[in-house]
Amino acid sequence: MDLRGIMQPKGNPYGTHRVIEPQGALPQPAVRVDNDFSKIFDNEVLCDVITLNIDSASFTDIKELAENKPENISRIVYDIVKSYGKHKNPRTGSGGVFIGEVSQIGDSLKGRINLQEGDRIASLVSLSLTPLHIDKVLKVYMNKDQVDIRGQAVIFESGVWTKLPDDMPEPLALAVLDVAGAPAQVERLVKRGDTVAVIGARGKSGLLCCYQAKKNVGREGKVIGVVHRQDGRQDVDNADFVDEVVVANADNSLDLLANIKNATDGKLCDIVINCVSRENCEMGSILITKDRGKIYFFSMATDFTKAALGAEGVGKDVDMIIGNGFCLGHAELALNILRENRYLRDLYTIRYC
Repeated sequence: MDLRGIMQPKGNPYGTHRVIEPQGALPQPAVRVDNDFSKIFDNEVLCDVITLNIDSASFTDIKELAENKPENISRIVYDIVKSYGKHKNPRTGSGGVFIGEVSQIGDSLKGRINLQEGDRIASLVSLSLTPLHIDKVLKVYMNKDQVDIRGQAVIFESGVWTKLPDDMPEPLALAVLDVAGAPAQVERLVKRGDTVAVIGARGKSGLLCCYQAKKNVGREGKVIGVVHRQDGRQDVDNADFVDEVVVANADNSLDLLANIKNATDGKLCDIVINCVSRENCEMGSILITKDRGKIYFFSMATDFTKAALGAEGVGKDVDMIIGNGFCLGHAELALNILRENRYLRDLYTIRYC
């Protein structure tokens, strides 16, 4: 039912009008949200969804649960959305982002935002809070963490989105926009001359963080890329913005510490960026950081209780920063990395297109 021209109900800027359970919660921590789009509220943007980019921690978990079978992944993704009205993995608590085409703009937003019906956009807020309805899962991309669907979603007034760029393929832009917060936070945290370790350096967010870190530290600083296996190091070895590659088990804190001590002559790191989608990597990140250094936990696999109590337990005086996926200008910064660096653009094109 199309309610254009009919008075639309007023919505809360943060989307609480869509929360079903529990009442009073915000959409992200809520258990269930309303994904009935027969009507939209006056401060919502309704989109026809084309592709979901599921965050790495969640997709890894779903693949394991599905025994790496695409048909099982399709069923799990569909069932999550049917149960909760959004794609919030009940085991990881995380979601992802989507690309879609704007189909309707709420009355109170018309003229206030730079969007028109028919614009193709990427959402920059998590699927774990985005009301979503899936009519059908069309295709699963096992190595991209992406799922093509036919469905709809709404973005709230407080939500963040970006128009898709016209100078790169949509799957490439979507993959990078999903992790745009990581290199943008690195740009804020890292300064000239720092020694920086990026754990999970081969991954999508990891390589972007390595690039931005090297841009910040300059010749005086050092960027160390940490990878899990020898057969996964080639992409990082070939990146001219990584000074040294360390192969170590991030969930084996003493193994990681020994390798980083060797790479830094025992001095450890000023900044550690944790991008690895594995559990139990908190203590390794903490041990390789200098006292008064900083750790940025971008990974949604992070257990912040383990991090806080673990740092206390080993007497480490470090600042630990939660991986906020949003900061002003993060989308353009991430896309510009692909425009600036041919190696990353070519590599990510092979991976995600």
